[in-house]
Amino acid sequence: MAATTTAIALTLSSFTLRSTIPSKTFFFPKPSKQISLRRTFRPLSLTPQAKSSDIHSSFSDDVNPEEDIVFDPPTPPEGFTPPPSFDEGPEETEDEIAAAYEELYGPAYSGVSVLGNDVYVMDSKVKKSSAFGKVKKEKVRDGFEERVVQVRRVTKVVKGGKQLHFRAIVVVGDKQGQVGVGVGKAKEVIGAVQKSAVNARRNIITIPMTKYLTFPHRSEGDYGAAKVMLRPAAPGTGVIAGGAVRIVLEMAGVENALGKQLGSKNALNNARATVVAVQKMKQFREVAQERGIPMEELWK
Repeated sequence: MAATTTAIALTLSSFTLRSTIPSKTFFFPKPSKQISLRRTFRPLSLTPQAKSSDIHSSFSDDVNPEEDIVFDPPTPPEGFTPPPSFDEGPEETEDEIAAAYEELYGPAYSGVSVLGNDVYVMDSKVKKSSAFGKVKKEKVRDGFEERVVQVRRVTKVVKGGKQLHFRAIVVVGDKQGQVGVGVGKAKEVIGAVQKSAVNARRNIITIPMTKYLTFPHRSEGDYGAAKVMLRPAAPGTGVIAGGAVRIVLEMAGVENALGKQLGSKNALNNARATVVAVQKMKQFREVAQERGIPMEELWK
């Protein structure tokens, strides 16, 4: 048995194991010349180099630099009017010069800043005030008078703390039947009043009045929690009202009227409630036209 095993082992050792995958050999040809990866660049000249044959100087050969050249202007055509000289004419005033300068370049800065405010020296549309170099705008002259009803401090709570502002209520009117109520907020009182005046001019209404400068009939109006009652009055009575209602009626030109505030005492809401009550009023001729009857039959 042992002899048989030894014979089998010798037989297997005589075999040669060959791989089934054929072997491949790659041949690369050797370069005949040595390759260099460096490139040489020629310097580029941006200035053209002129040749001596290209330069022509014949135009200056006959010119004598020391000779005086006489200017011979062409003859003007017929009917030619020479323009006026710069120095002729009336002299411009400082305001005209400042206005022309501002149209071209804007207001001129004087180079001085007082408390962060730039002082302009040639601004004809605004007037400088002596307080801290601030500029003060001129009042608009449109026939409307302004009355400040209330100025309050309001705060806004933000992440860094509280921001303080001012809220102003202003009533504008021409005392001829037109009136408006406005409100505005700003960091300063003057800015808040100016904003509210502009807002009031955008909300102008017309109040119907009789020849005795009173209301044609009674009316009531409410805004929020405020309620206002308005009644006509006989000549010589005057305006019997208080608070914001009185200011609105006086700025509108009403001389004889009765008014009462019912409910809230908020000045802004009462002023707007007065405006609502006035807008409900109608003249006698308007009511007659709506009914289609003569005006004389309204009292029958």
